[in-house]
Amino acid sequence: MPKLKAANNSNFEMIAKTYHGLEDVLAKELLQLGAQDIKTLRRAVKFKGDVGFMYKANLSLRTAVRIIKPIKTFKVSNETEFYDSIRAIDWSQYMTIDDKFAVDAFVNSTYFNHSLYIALKTKDAIVDHFRDLTGDRPDIEIKRPQVLIDLYISNTEVTISVNTSGNPLFQRGYRNASGEAPINEVVAASLIRMSGWDRKTTLLDPFCGSGTLLIEGALLASGIPSNIERQHYAFKNFKNFDQKLWDEIYDNATRIVRELPCRFIGSDISDEMVLKSRRNLREFSFGRFIEISGKPFNEVEKTDEPLFIISNPPYGQRLELDEELYSEIGTWLKHEIKEGTACIISSSEEGFKSIGLKHSKKVKVYNGNLDCSFRSYELFEGKRKDTIS
Repeated sequence: MPKLKAANNSNFEMIAKTYHGLEDVLAKELLQLGAQDIKTLRRAVKFKGDVGFMYKANLSLRTAVRIIKPIKTFKVSNETEFYDSIRAIDWSQYMTIDDKFAVDAFVNSTYFNHSLYIALKTKDAIVDHFRDLTGDRPDIEIKRPQVLIDLYISNTEVTISVNTSGNPLFQRGYRNASGEAPINEVVAASLIRMSGWDRKTTLLDPFCGSGTLLIEGALLASGIPSNIERQHYAFKNFKNFDQKLWDEIYDNATRIVRELPCRFIGSDISDEMVLKSRRNLREFSFGRFIEISGKPFNEVEKTDEPLFIISNPPYGQRLELDEELYSEIGTWLKHEIKEGTACIISSSEEGFKSIGLKHSKKVKVYNGNLDCSFRSYELFEGKRKDTIS
């Protein structure tokens, strides 16, 4: 099993990975959590903290996909150098022949072209290291490895790390039911933080699906860690895992709230999605405070209070349907929402044009493999201009 050489009260370097376009929001979250020596990278943020902070970061970070601890960095220019360098690492510090392991590789290099092939060469080098040492070998397990090795190659520089999270941190543990194309939890949490929502104004998602945006918003507003329902982290397999320290961090985290600071309203035209969102909300003490209805977006209860709308409406089916739906969304925003902000993520450029409002903010993001845009619209009755977004 992996072993961290630093003592519990000693800081060491870690890297929190995220998606393209979300690096700055992750860096701000790490700063608020108490990380030190923060540096923004490509799809990642480097920082320092002790073992306790590593536990806390895995539990609390809403905008990170995984947290890794680098164990060695070196430069190579060919496959033989790469294999020999991996094989020369003292892998007995991080695992034993009884540990099942896997390798996750990302390659951005003119010398090495295929991530899967490089991952295979890394596995071969680790196995051969143990064969040299003991005459035996560890097994490879893709689905539930005890040790997950993270490999990153940038041109000639290779960084080998131990994954402290295990499965991606967007696997929160609360989503028991979802739709066909749910928004990723890390993306949802990041969009909410990027949106500028003050956590006091009523939050409305008129295309709520299985409720991810509403749940992530309520978690943020209540101070409950997004991963509070998650049961397993890879660091629990580490040789020096401190159960007492983890229990202290987990037990001190907010888990139950008796009220929320504002209203949370969700709606979806699909009765199936409404049922799924309600099932997911049962996992939380705040679930009973979130209002879910089976209505079209333009039949949501009218109100004079300011609204903060954040939503992931359907897109990518047929262009003409996108344009029609988004035109209806634009009409609804112009004539039915008296005051507030609307934030929409979509991959449909024509859909955005059909809204007919000028955006105040535009950020390029990804939802899964989809290249999307996240746009904000300020809504003030009698002061809007019908301009193409």
